[in-house]
Amino acid sequence: MSEATARSHGDVPAPDPRRAIDKAVIAPRPTRRYRAAMFQTYVLVASVAFVSLAVLAHTVAYFPLDLTITKWVQNYHGQWFAQLMYSLSWIGFYPQVAIMATTICIALFVTGLRWEAVSSLIAACGVGIGTLVKLVVYRPRPSPDLIRVFAQLPSSGFPSGHVLEFTAFGGFLTFLTFTLLKPSPLRVVLLVIFCSVIGLMGLSRIYQGQHWFSDVMGAYLFGSLWLMLTIRIYRSGKARFFVTQPVAKGPVPAQ
Repeated sequence: MSEATARSHGDVPAPDPRRAIDKAVIAPRPTRRYRAAMFQTYVLVASVAFVSLAVLAHTVAYFPLDLTITKWVQNYHGQWFAQLMYSLSWIGFYPQVAIMATTICIALFVTGLRWEAVSSLIAACGVGIGTLVKLVVYRPRPSPDLIRVFAQLPSSGFPSGHVLEFTAFGGFLTFLTFTLLKPSPLRVVLLVIFCSVIGLMGLSRIYQGQHWFSDVMGAYLFGSLWLMLTIRIYRSGKARFFVTQPVAKGPVPAQ
């Protein structure tokens, strides 16, 4: 009996079209493992200063460096720059950021990257923990008496929720792109986009006068901590829960 005939009788399952994605786009497992180790080393080094900065932010409303950097950033009045800063900040507010994160997680799941989708959702939840940190530190946001504030917000300023969310969630998307995809123009473009948005988000919050430089740096550090935890969960869970997923399968656990 031919394969086509057997398939018509239900004896042979039809090939999953997502296998083509796995073969054409996803890097080999040893390469993914090596890249993951490199990425986590960077994240760990970038995260060690968060607790110290949080303690200082709890006792000091702002640092002289905060005021200097904000005035320097706001001194530039180019229209294109102002629009870019506004647009970046806008996508970080609700409901825009929730819609964006949900859409990306669903897209990953549908394409067969199921554990990646679940892990991305975990990364996005880091902003909730950041909200608790805000309540503990309870640092006032920049005052209009000191700098130009585009819109006064009532919540605590440390750490920046926008920056934290994009560092954790956008950072995890960067991690997936860096570790999973084979070298290609698409991989380069995605890495440039993700890294640019993460880096410029902090600048936009300072430019709009809604966070100090130290608020932004605290968010980058805390976001890196949450990102590191997400990556640990992702790597440890890969062999337990989604070994047989259609795309980028995990290693088979030892018996």
